[in-house]
Amino acid sequence: MICRPIPVRTGEEALRVVRALGAHRYVSGHLHAVHALVFDAVLAGYGGMPPEGLATACAWAEALLRDPSLEADSKDPRLFRNATPEELFLSLTAFWVPGLVADATQERLLDRALSLGLHMPTHEPFDEAFEEETHPLLVDAGWELLPLDALDPVRHRGAIEACEEPLAYATARLDAGVPLQELPVLGLVELLRGVDADGELVEPFVVWTDGNDVYQDYVLRGVLKVAKIGG
Repeated sequence: MICRPIPVRTGEEALRVVRALGAHRYVSGHLHAVHALVFDAVLAGYGGMPPEGLATACAWAEALLRDPSLEADSKDPRLFRNATPEELFLSLTAFWVPGLVADATQERLLDRALSLGLHMPTHEPFDEAFEEETHPLLVDAGWELLPLDALDPVRHRGAIEACEEPLAYATARLDAGVPLQELPVLGLVELLRGVDADGELVEPFVVWTDGNDVYQDYVLRGVLKVAKIGG
């Protein structure tokens, strides 16, 4: 996969990109694995009254974490919810937009982590060198794009024309792989220290992509335009 730096400065800008990544015409599917501890923290951040878009996920987490057969610090797949795009966006907002909600959300997650014997990593947020070591993995979010050979000549004309030469597009269509876009793996350090007190990102934000470079470049330019990032 290719690491693509995204020109955002704040958590709020990064969130606009996250929302746009899931809302364009080239998305064919998504998988947003969000840990129950995330929704548990968000529930506390909102004083037990989360916004409507998070109510179902928070209720799921609350019930799940009461199950004595589950260890919240384990890698049990039952601890993850395949979140909706809105649940992903709203839960990250509760961590990355400074304010009373973020303060309470972060405090709850840190308290739960410490009570489970988990420790805050010492590396900087969004460092891909430590992704394999991230535990607990709290958010693993990505999107599948339509394969080039599935693009509609009218609806998806822009991406097709981005290849410039008909032969280039015809050749690119032979790539049978599924184009992917993924966020960095998010663990404790990313949710608790990803932005500073002023909402500024502590480290550069990236998106990982797999698939035809021209196609991915075209889609990401559109994402940034929708998110109102850059010119």
